[in-house]
Amino acid sequence: MSAQPSIHPAQVIAGKVHAAHLTDTTRAGVARFVETHGFPPGLAVIQVGENPASTIYVRNKVRKTEAVGMRSVAHHLPASISQAALLDIIARLNADPSVHGILVQLPLPAHISRDAVLDAIAPEKDVDGFHVANAGKLAVGRRDGLIPCTPMGCLILLKSVRKNLAGLHAVVIGASNIVGRPMASLLLAEGCTVVVTHLKTRNVAEETRRADIVVVAAGHAGLVRGDWIRPGALVIDVGISRIETPQGTRIAGDVAFDEVAPHAGAITPVPGGVGPMTIACLLHNTLRAAQSAQAGKQKGSPP
Repeated sequence: MSAQPSIHPAQVIAGKVHAAHLTDTTRAGVARFVETHGFPPGLAVIQVGENPASTIYVRNKVRKTEAVGMRSVAHHLPASISQAALLDIIARLNADPSVHGILVQLPLPAHISRDAVLDAIAPEKDVDGFHVANAGKLAVGRRDGLIPCTPMGCLILLKSVRKNLAGLHAVVIGASNIVGRPMASLLLAEGCTVVVTHLKTRNVAEETRRADIVVVAAGHAGLVRGDWIRPGALVIDVGISRIETPQGTRIAGDVAFDEVAPHAGAITPVPGGVGPMTIACLLHNTLRAAQSAQAGKQKGSPP
């Protein structure tokens, strides 16, 4: 049986606090970068169409990018733009030495291939960590690529509770290329035994009851119940859904927080858990990309 984390039950992991610390570290790094090179790191954000949630996310990213002293370049494009025209914009940004990071806000309109767009971003500017080159490096255990922001944030939160994760049994619920698969790779690199569950997994609850670490990124509100969690487990809730109640719309995670918290050793809330870490890690990746561009090599390891 895996060792139990030695922490107080139901510790709530304050993502906002850890995100603020990482953002402060990045801000200081940006100041040193500007002092050394005479110009700030640059982040380009591309939004296609008028998705209201995307508009909010992009506005927040632009504001936080500028708040740490970076240069923000926003491209808000019509939903009717052709794939060829979008790829041309990405090519120009790839060639622009003042742009160190490129982010394309998802989702994209149906007529544009997500894979073609993400693969068009230069790997060294792929601050989301979605390019196949960066994903491949992570999958084989290398840390010299840029790491996806949400999994990186999850790992930072886990290690804020327990520094050494080696030997622990981890279950990742959800096998997406954005969270589940890179999260599994990061946990493997930490020395965890990792199980990844997905839509065809026969008994997810049975898997999680054996886990010391549970990372949930299924996009299904309230999926994980209290009796799914072994006492003392570390629970990271990546999910975020808007659900309707008699009192109005509220934000919910993939974990039934009130049921799970009494069993967990530590747990992230929704909102205020993983979400703030994602943007903090995006800024961190942008700074690292700028530093690597100046040094002639790429680095993207979590701090």
